[in-house]
Amino acid sequence: MKRKYLLLVLASLLFGNVFAQSNSREKAAKAERIISVDLKKEKGPLNTSFKACVGAGRANEGLRADWQQQLAIARKECGFKYIRMHGLLTDDMAVYSEDNKGNPLYNYQYVDALYDYIISIGMKPFVELGFMPGALASGSKTIFWWRGNVTPPKDYDKWEGLIRNLTQHFTARYGTDEVKTWYFEVWNEPNLKDGFWTGSQADYFKLYQYSARAIKSVNPAYKVGGPATAGAAWVPEMIAFCKNNSVPIDFVSTHSYGVKQGFLDEHGWAGTVLDKNEWSVSGDVLNSRKQIQSSAIPGLELHYTEWSSSYTPADPLHDSYHEAAYILKKLKQVGTEANSMSYWTFTDIFEESGPRFTPFHGGFGLMNIEGIKKPAFFAYSFLNKLGETELANRDSSSWACKNHKGNVQVLLWDYTYTLPDSVNNQAYYIKDLPAKTKGKVKVNLSHMPAGKYTMEIYKVGYRVNDAYTGYVDMGRPGQLNLQQVKKLKEQNGAPVEIRQIEIKPGAVLSSDFDIRENDVILINLVKH
Repeated sequence: MKRKYLLLVLASLLFGNVFAQSNSREKAAKAERIISVDLKKEKGPLNTSFKACVGAGRANEGLRADWQQQLAIARKECGFKYIRMHGLLTDDMAVYSEDNKGNPLYNYQYVDALYDYIISIGMKPFVELGFMPGALASGSKTIFWWRGNVTPPKDYDKWEGLIRNLTQHFTARYGTDEVKTWYFEVWNEPNLKDGFWTGSQADYFKLYQYSARAIKSVNPAYKVGGPATAGAAWVPEMIAFCKNNSVPIDFVSTHSYGVKQGFLDEHGWAGTVLDKNEWSVSGDVLNSRKQIQSSAIPGLELHYTEWSSSYTPADPLHDSYHEAAYILKKLKQVGTEANSMSYWTFTDIFEESGPRFTPFHGGFGLMNIEGIKKPAFFAYSFLNKLGETELANRDSSSWACKNHKGNVQVLLWDYTYTLPDSVNNQAYYIKDLPAKTKGKVKVNLSHMPAGKYTMEIYKVGYRVNDAYTGYVDMGRPGQLNLQQVKKLKEQNGAPVEIRQIEIKPGAVLSSDFDIRENDVILINLVKH
């Protein structure tokens, strides 16, 4: 009898606990999200590493008028300062050849045309030194449709001579003070032996040593670094090599992408899967910073010169509205640990697998080939609207800022992982994916200066600044006519709502906003 009674008590406690947990979860699901910000509580200057640099495919693409037009838009609206790309020394840039006696011949007319333009719009080059000019290459292995040679130099002294002469040319053309602000990065992803580098790690370190010596011989203040690896690799080894061999290094660079399986898949045929790991990409950045801090050179700058949700230019996630919230989540997690987070890339004018023909094909770009802005573009343009002073804020999925004009901004988002198990990105993100509601967000702002304000509300999400879903509505045409391009460009990031409000002395401004899965909302309060 006692045993029966004991079982009943245990059952009652168990089911009561289960019921309580279930009820608690329901209450939590229904609980309103509240962002409370006191304008008198400043965190400090806003860290802007998110817009320090952006990527592009290869140098020769930068000679195109449409590429340049898109870069000017990205510079103006997103505020990017540096741009990094492959192929500066590849044969289609005609940089290096030799006469019939084997003497080097240097030619920088294409490089000048490209860099002159970049500087003319207020940007700076993040110089990636690669790939190998054919006349200097030790082998014939190339990568991509445009045939970037990935073999070590046949003569390291001639490689050093090229890099020295190139650096001298930059100095003569743009001035020492300007070039001091640049970064020189040696090669790209040399740890991918079947991809970007046929040599060993030791061969790469030798290439780096000759390159660094060439650059520093022109001016010791010029900044050089590497190893520009895939998957956040070789960071401790790179620092140890430089320290042990008295080789100069000013910064560490590496890369990370948020998908599982492999690194090189330029066609997307293998299928990619967005990583469920809460700290994918950002965890790599935090670990790289720890590796630097625990090294023999703890003060080095850290630059992630490539990052995105996926490493293939054939991943529809790049086109999806989900990408905007993903970008913001990762940048918020990174915080101040990186000096730059260079999103790969600003445009779909990108030809690793050759020219792409369809308007939306999962390309890396913030804009598609026709210059249509994707949701990812608005993540960066909204970030660029934030004021220079960050405010204290406990909400992990938002920034609150103010500027010297008295304007206040709150950028908030929901990030929800929705990819079903056993389904890859290529099968899922091509669909029309309606977003489920996540309830409301209440934003409370205290100690607002009294007066009149215009509240501008910007948004990106499902069917809001969501060009890809608009493209799906058109039946996914293989080519867009001019009218279709114009229609998709009409979603240009303008406010979705404008309110006129007045703040009384001592009043708390409290506003509610509906939010769905993977919505991004920017509230901009402009003081009159």
